[in-house]
Parts: sequence; C-alpha cells; structure tokens
Amino acid sequence: MPVFAFVSSSVAGWLAVGAAAAAGSAVVTAAWFASRIRSIRAGQRVLLGGDKGDLVDFAVSLQARIDDLHRAVDEVAAGLSRVDRRVDGTLANVAVVRYDAYEDTGGHQSASVALLDGMRSGMVLTAIQGRDYARIYVKQLERGRSSIALSPEELEAVERAMTP
Repeated sequence: MPVFAFVSSSVAGWLAVGAAAAAGSAVVTAAWFASRIRSIRAGQRVLLGGDKGDLVDFAVSLQARIDDLHRAVDEVAAGLSRVDRRVDGTLANVAVVRYDAYEDTGGHQSASVALLDGMRSGMVLTAIQGRDYARIYVKQLERGRSSIALSPEELEAVERAMTP
C-alpha cells in the first residue's frame, strides 16, 4: 500500500505546495552560493594576477619571494656591517688648538692638531713656534692613550676632537 494512500487530497496539495516552496528555496540558495563562488573566484583571479593557479601555488611562490627578500636584507646588513668597520677606522674627528707656547711670542703661532678615528685612535700633531725655531712633534694615540705624555694643549685637542 502506498504511503500517500492515507493522505487526503487536500493535504497532498499542501504537501506539494510545501515541496515546491522548498525546491524553489533550494534553487534560490544554490543561485546565491553560485554567485558567491563567482565573486570569490574573481577576487582570486585579481589576487593571483590572472594566473590559472590556485591560492596554494600563489602562497608557495609568495613565500619564495619573501625568502629571496630575507636573503637580500641579510646581504645588505652584511655590507652595512663592513662599511661600519671601514668607517670606524677612518679619520672622523679633528680639532685644532692654537696657543702661545712661550711668553715672548704672540699671535697663537703654536698649534696642536688631533686627528682621530671613532675609537680615539690616531695622532696628535703639535707645532711649537719660537722666535728662532719651529719644532714639530707627533704622538700616536691608541684608544685615547699615548705612550708619550700629552701636553695640556694636546689633551684639549683630543677632547675637542671627541666632543660631538
């Protein structure tokens, strides 16, 4: 005996209307999902640049580009480190102190010049001018220290050179 044999014709009509409404609702929902999928695929094409690949392939290629970028940044950092070492060893700080070495001379004819790198290494060049002679002294500095005692003027030149 069929299942519908116990259902009256008016109930069967309402069941048919309900089934048709459910079918129509399913068709509308399927159309909405199809529209959403088209929209998502269009966004994917924009993201992928029109390629036929999928997001996984795109993510893998993007990761490869990021790895290349990290390598390039590491190379730049290594180069910058080399430049920093070279700059630290260059003449970076200079100062001149002029003075009268002797009471009987005038015009600040004597001078001490400090020529230092960033680590306070370099030299102090001093020219002492007298009435009848001129003397030049050179003293080497290694990290701010000299094996020969520095005069007050030479110390002042070193301090001025290292003051920013």
